Amino acid sequence: MKARWTTAVPLLLTVVIVVCWTNEPVAKEEKAMALEITSPAFEANSPIPVKHTCDGDDLSPELSWTGVPQGTKSLVLIMDDPDAPPGTWVHWVLYDLTPDATGLPEGVPKKEKPEHGATHGLCWGVDDFSRVGYYGPCPPPGSLHRYFFRLYALDTMLGLAPRATKPEVVKAMEGHVLAEGELVGTYRR
Repeated sequence: MKARWTTAVPLLLTVVIVVCWTNEPVAKEEKAMALEITSPAFEANSPIPVKHTCDGDDLSPELSWTGVPQGTKSLVLIMDDPDAPPGTWVHWVLYDLTPDATGLPEGVPKKEKPEHGATHGLCWGVDDFSRVGYYGPCPPPGSLHRYFFRLYALDTMLGLAPRATKPEVVKAMEGHVLAEGELVGTYRR
């Protein structure tokens, strides 16, 4: 019995070391990967054109991205304004985009299932989360606001019904983010 144990322990340790050595760095490396998200409508940390705001046509801007890692099953895009007086204002929630999508055209339709297999979540309406689709910058007059377009590559499809809220989407994403990136635009009225 003792001989079996002394043979099994080194073998078990070898298996544990090999599994940890081969799998752990890959997982950490994938999670550290960054997506690059850009828009021909505006440069990073620059003003978002009026046509993409409530003062214009309120069209979503064209977006492009690169760096989607292998193993990605879906993409999530969330746009919000952390500078809004009542707290973070959610302007766009789009999830379950296909991983082969390399961007979105200008003016994504404001419907529950716009394209690329995507599903729209809810963004802030007048009194609550009640609107589907992109609703651009519309800050009160005065200070400059920042608008974060965050893109996430996930190792799963979320499979949430249309009209999920940002907190619901973020909770469903936990433990599934392979890579992420952000583009920040600004707007002042």
